[in-house]
Amino acid sequence: MGRRFGWLWAAYSVSALGTYLAFDAFSVIAVIALHAGSAEVALLAATGPAVGAVAAVPLGPWVEFRLKRPVMIAMDLVRFAALLTIPVAYALGGLGLGQMLLVSALVAAADITFNAASGAFLKSLVPADRLLGANARFESTNWTALVLGPPLGGAAIGLFGPVTTVVANAVSFLLSALGIRAVGGGEPRPEHRNAERLRAGDLLEGWRYILSSPDLRPLFLNNLAANALIMVAVPPLAVLMLGPLGFAPWQYGLAFAVPCLGGLLGARLARPLVARHGQRRVLRTSGILRVVWPLGLAFVRPGPPGLLLVMALEFGVITCSGVYNPVYVTRRLECTPDDRVARTLSAWSISSKATTATLTALWGLLASLTGPRTAIAAAGVLLLATPPLLLKAPARALAPEGTG
Repeated sequence: MGRRFGWLWAAYSVSALGTYLAFDAFSVIAVIALHAGSAEVALLAATGPAVGAVAAVPLGPWVEFRLKRPVMIAMDLVRFAALLTIPVAYALGGLGLGQMLLVSALVAAADITFNAASGAFLKSLVPADRLLGANARFESTNWTALVLGPPLGGAAIGLFGPVTTVVANAVSFLLSALGIRAVGGGEPRPEHRNAERLRAGDLLEGWRYILSSPDLRPLFLNNLAANALIMVAVPPLAVLMLGPLGFAPWQYGLAFAVPCLGGLLGARLARPLVARHGQRRVLRTSGILRVVWPLGLAFVRPGPPGLLLVMALEFGVITCSGVYNPVYVTRRLECTPDDRVARTLSAWSISSKATTATLTALWGLLASLTGPRTAIAAAGVLLLATPPLLLKAPARALAPEGTG
């Protein structure tokens, strides 16, 4: 896809690896360095992304009317600087939960802004007939980093201390900024009619467009519900496996690391499946199949059979997601006009983060009242009700590639 895409892909790869090296690093630091309890860890996990999502609301329309590559570089540098304050404060003995909440919110807001700008930039950089191939490469890279990152990060924390992976993540964003700068070349200059002064209506334009679009609305609602319900089962499952079922931490990590190979497989299959069966059929089939597995997690038992069951179920979820994600991301870009991409992607990301954070907190309460198995089962049952949202998409929105 050319030298410029190669640099963009390299930048994405290094930042993805850094992110997954530091997977759940803030929770680890809170427990090990700050001796935080369950309530404080949950507060850190939910509040930072939620506040960051709110802070990112005005940034979507702001990004829309600016060159995207400088915005991406700036957001990488913001994340680099914010994360670097954690090891500095730790070394000086001044690290506290308040600082970690602030850094978490800043990083979440920068994540949303970066993703909005990068989606618009990718659409201008890659020909329309190669968008699926580009997104499939990003998806493959993401799952590869998820396979490698957490085990390496855990080893690094054990050898060098709790803030090691945060340093690595910060450096990865600096390297990403340098890679994006090396992309070079020009990009279409957006109109400046609203660049100097944003109107109140601009802040809501992304949501207005999504909800009024018969193409995007079903994808949006399905993705919002399915992604959140998949994620809310993770904390109760951790409590169940590491508590009553007696799995060791390394077994718990293995149960999620190995199935991520399915994501790599799914991403590799996405493009040939679309070429053979059409975008509509692949999107609907993979979107339905990815939600049928999690209910089985409520029936996990101790010992090797239980571990193998978790790995098999997670492999199914992740493989189907590996197929679904690049196809749906490509379809979302195809259905969004160039002058609305940043606002639409910002609204999408903000809604997703806020929904997941809210439902995670509610499911934590449910698990404490009813037990982790009940909470996992409730999420699995509700997941089975999400496919009709996807099936409401009009046929023309999911037409086979080359006909839509």
